[in-house]
Amino acid sequence: MASGHLTHPSWDSDSKRGTTDGTMRNKYDQARAQDMPIIERVHGLAERLGVPMARIAFAWHWAKDVTAPIVGCSKTERVDDVIEALGVKLSESDIAYLEEPYTAHELVGPLARPGERALAGTLAPTLKEKAK
Repeated sequence: MASGHLTHPSWDSDSKRGTTDGTMRNKYDQARAQDMPIIERVHGLAERLGVPMARIAFAWHWAKDVTAPIVGCSKTERVDDVIEALGVKLSESDIAYLEEPYTAHELVGPLARPGERALAGTLAPTLKEKAK
């Protein structure tokens, strides 16, 4: 869920973690310009379907064969969103709409090498392609 960025329309967080976790800010703030168009699309699709953004984000993960997304919930309502997302079915055009602005990110953290980019797309299709 990109540390919550895919679950609410504003980039900035007033949560304890959002205001104190420098590692998280370093990791995600570098990709803000790349990620905001996707976040805006998740928000728009959530409004159109009448569900919270978290449900769209989780439904998107599950549509991409991600069966165990990393979930960190600080409130019981967030757990409800994870469960309720199982009932959200995104169409192929919804998924294409969400993914169209995606570009590969610079790797950050211990695995990063200067100038190296993450693979485009999601991990599941990448692993399938490598298995061929």
